[in-house]
Amino acid sequence: MKTYRDLIVWKKSMSLVTQIYQFTKTFPREEFYGLVSQIRRCAVSVPGNIAEGYGRRSTDDYLRFLQIAISSLYEIQTQIEIALNLRYLTNDKFQSLYESTREIERMLSSLIRKVRGK
Repeated sequence: MKTYRDLIVWKKSMSLVTQIYQFTKTFPREEFYGLVSQIRRCAVSVPGNIAEGYGRRSTDDYLRFLQIAISSLYEIQTQIEIALNLRYLTNDKFQSLYESTREIERMLSSLIRKVRGK
């Protein structure tokens, strides 16, 4: 592996960002500076922290940034459930986003275990 761009988890988290941006376009205008902004920031944080952690020269730093990425996923999961409850997302869209976050969460957990084992 030459770069963080080779990580499948980074690629999938980049795809999640695109999904989040597409789905939040339909949210009410009054949510633009509220829920939309928060969900988008969290989504961008996931691949951003994977990349930043990869660029660190310390295993401890890398692990810390991977943990931050998982924390951002938990925030996204909570926020999309709020959006579902407010009927900003259909159940199908919610399930699609939620499954994407769960897949990335599992991949990050696996990566963390591998990095810890080194």
